[in-house]
Amino acid sequence: MSESLVVCEVDEDLVKKLREFRFRKETNNAAIIMKIDKDKQLVILEEEHKDISPDDLKDELPERHYKYEHDDGRVSYPLCFIFSSPVGCRPEQQMMYAGSKNKLVQTVELTKVFEIRNTEDLTEEWLREKLGFFR
Repeated sequence: MSESLVVCEVDEDLVKKLREFRFRKETNNAAIIMKIDKDKQLVILEEEHKDISPDDLKDELPERHYKYEHDDGRVSYPLCFIFSSPVGCRPEQQMMYAGSKNKLVQTVELTKVFEIRNTEDLTEEWLREKLGFFR
């Protein structure tokens, strides 16, 4: 059995929002912040940002989109999923979020998935380095 443990399902409205987000026409940095509704055991939308820098996004994440130019001149705007798993979270919360991450990634068909433990690590340089792997 290779199926992952699913702790929480993904809200259908969020799935729709993420699919729309993936194919948006704008070229600026944007973000969707998700959270788990513990009572419903559901991954839901918390906030949406239409134009946000990595530094501003870092400030939006709880404590506890980049333009990418190819060598041949093509330009792409990669969709990234940044999973924040702060060190100070309660173990119950960490398990719930970690156990739901794979379901979300599979449901929305995400390919660029990164994890941070400290929100201070989320910088433009860090993200460019991570995206460099996909060149």
